[in-house]
Amino acid sequence: MPLSMTGFGEARRQDSRGTIQVEVRAVNNRHLKVSLKLSDSHAQMEPAIEALVRERIRRGTIQLHVRIERPRRPEDYRLNLVALESYRRQLSELPDGGNLALGALLSLPGVVEDRRPSDVDPEQDWPAVAETVTSALERLEASRSAEGRAMATELAALGRSIADQVVAIGDRAPEVVLAYQKRLIERVGILLREQAQAPEPRDVAREVAIMADRVDVSEELVRLRAHLTQYQSILEETESSGRKLEFLVQEMGREINTIGSKAADVEISRCVVESKALLEKIRELVQNVE
Repeated sequence: MPLSMTGFGEARRQDSRGTIQVEVRAVNNRHLKVSLKLSDSHAQMEPAIEALVRERIRRGTIQLHVRIERPRRPEDYRLNLVALESYRRQLSELPDGGNLALGALLSLPGVVEDRRPSDVDPEQDWPAVAETVTSALERLEASRSAEGRAMATELAALGRSIADQVVAIGDRAPEVVLAYQKRLIERVGILLREQAQAPEPRDVAREVAIMADRVDVSEELVRLRAHLTQYQSILEETESSGRKLEFLVQEMGREINTIGSKAADVEISRCVVESKALLEKIRELVQNVE
């Protein structure tokens, strides 16, 4: 089943040690690119978090943000009365400076001291972080799976539409040679009647055979049918195979182009144009399949 390369997942965990919030976004990319954002105090977790991502995702650009907040206590903050008095005294010397609100003073550098403990041990946080990251990745996977199912339905419908065009081309191809034979006999007959001669059946047959070989698309149709069968099989596989689909789309395009170059018939050309339009829609969807 195709798996979309775009999606979003998030998870949150809160306990006595604090709050962990994880957000993960995925967009399409031919390769896997992981971009992590977490606090400096937990930077050493980056390789382990990236390993969790790579266990689940093979292609796409993954943006993962981990926020870790410790519970705040009243004793974690203290006013620096020396700094506060210094600011107040200096401002009072300015015109109207003494009317400055207390809230404005508290926002000045050094007035409020953050005394939260800095001796954070990331190893103690790792089990909770890993669990939260895994939960976010699971929700991302669910999002990508839902979009992938919708894509699979559309891809299958587009494949069936191309198969209908292949049937139409296969039905029309023999008529092209017969129509050419009829036109050839008529034209040669007109020329030879002016000279009181009858057309040689061998000569007509040879020209028709040359024409039939030149416009024969039977091999291309056989390969195109085989590609469409494999295309449907890939869509039904349990594992997403975007690269296989990309390669198969290239092969189908090659066969359709060859049929178009050989086509000596307006109806076949119309089918080729329609097939190319359908294949382009498939190509755009496949670019977003993992």
